[in-house]
Amino acid sequence: MKVKKQAKSFISEFKEFISQGNILDLAVGVVIGTAFRAIISSLVADIIMPLLGALFGNIDLSDLKYVITEADAVAGTAEVAIRYGMFIKYIIDFLIIAFCMFIVVKAAIGFRKKLSSLSKKDEEPATTEPVPTNDEKLLATLTEIRDIIKK
Repeated sequence: MKVKKQAKSFISEFKEFISQGNILDLAVGVVIGTAFRAIISSLVADIIMPLLGALFGNIDLSDLKYVITEADAVAGTAEVAIRYGMFIKYIIDFLIIAFCMFIVVKAAIGFRKKLSSLSKKDEEPATTEPVPTNDEKLLATLTEIRDIIKK
């Protein structure tokens, strides 16, 4: 009996957890981020890298490598190489994604600040009395003391 109650409690907690807005927002963000990464990867591989290759003498920068050991078909060994062209491609990929994320976060922060300032304006009463400064408070106190001494 106790096990069934714990299982129901666990399931209800899981349902509550999964239905929270933050979890759903995170899931949507992951899916959109994955699709966005595919777009950026295509931009780099299909547009930027060929343009850079054309600037450097019609070569495919992705194929650039430093061969350490040549492949040997007789011995059945594979080529060992440092593929720095692919590394350059991934660096460009990363920089574009990081720049786009910077812009998105900056826009979100600006939007959040704007919403915060609008909500603060809504909370303020329409007519507010000016808050007295410390000098004005001191003057008022001294005036009261003077009036008390006169009496």
